[in-house]
Amino acid sequence: MRILAAMSGGVDSAVAAARAVEAGHDVVGVHLALSRAGGTLRTGSRGCCTIEDAMDARRAADRLGIPFYVWDFSERFRDDVIDDFVAEYRAGRTPNPCMRCNEKIKFAALLERALELGFDAVCTGHYALLVDGPEGRELHRASDAAKDQSYVLGVLTAEQLAHTYFPLGTTPSKALVRAEAAERGLSVAQKPDSHDICFIPDGDTRGWLADKVGAAAGDIVDRSGAVVGAHEGAHAYTVGQRRGLSLGVPAPDGKPRFVLEVRPVSNTVVVGPREALATARIAGERFTWAGRAPASESFACQVQIRAHAEPVDADARIEDGVITVEPAVPFDGVAPGQTAVLYEGTRVIGQFTIDTTTSAVPAPV
Repeated sequence: MRILAAMSGGVDSAVAAARAVEAGHDVVGVHLALSRAGGTLRTGSRGCCTIEDAMDARRAADRLGIPFYVWDFSERFRDDVIDDFVAEYRAGRTPNPCMRCNEKIKFAALLERALELGFDAVCTGHYALLVDGPEGRELHRASDAAKDQSYVLGVLTAEQLAHTYFPLGTTPSKALVRAEAAERGLSVAQKPDSHDICFIPDGDTRGWLADKVGAAAGDIVDRSGAVVGAHEGAHAYTVGQRRGLSLGVPAPDGKPRFVLEVRPVSNTVVVGPREALATARIAGERFTWAGRAPASESFACQVQIRAHAEPVDADARIEDGVITVEPAVPFDGVAPGQTAVLYEGTRVIGQFTIDTTTSAVPAPV
């Protein structure tokens, strides 16, 4: 196959490209320039897609003896990932930019260009398995549960899965990938993994959002609507947050209170007891299937609401264009804007963006 290897400059994508070459494929490496800030530098494990990452990717490609290019996707990344991130926070939701990047950049914009240029597939260093089943290609969890990335790949469609290549999916551990990189003479063998949001490399999400969204003071209220404090910008609060609330009125029972909801229209933050974070139902209109769709509009599944959360048994149903999921055990602190990925065992069924949540503990009347 002709394979376009997306090389981030990290150890995973470098080893993935190496395995593609070793398997006999015709491989070309490409690094995506996602920032217009030409002087962007990496700080330890923070950030990605920096100058250092581009140079590391080029060195890896040279070591493998494959052609290498840098493609400027910064405008598309700004429109589809950064602007979406800001818009979601303005709407009081908590988005996952890694999901949007996979959906809109790596497996949409990049794959589209790859196919136009005659490539058969895009190769990445994600830890996930592709299985060719009787009804088409399926996406499954990786062999290494600790590194499994099927959650952030849940946005991929059947057409995208058909042109995807994940060489690391069967690798038992990240330590083996690093050891292999060292054996292959790849300089990124011990490079730290990237953490946090790549376009906020200093990790100060609150400050970054304040600059983009603006900070307007407002009230913090309890579930009855009584004012119990004040905030300097609702964007700085997320569902489940406990610290930094600066409440002027203590709870009647003296127990800590947590953020339950962010209301951007009224610029208020709602707080309440820990038990009110239990979520009995989630629903959303924006859903896709990773391969074959469920045979029925009502089906049993397992649901994962964060990249490293434990999956929860649940019942799902689709009605009037809305998917609703009710877990067997309530979720803990779910925020609108998060992504729910549905599984059947190890297979990814699909995903949806959570629009509404229903607490398992009704608000006092």
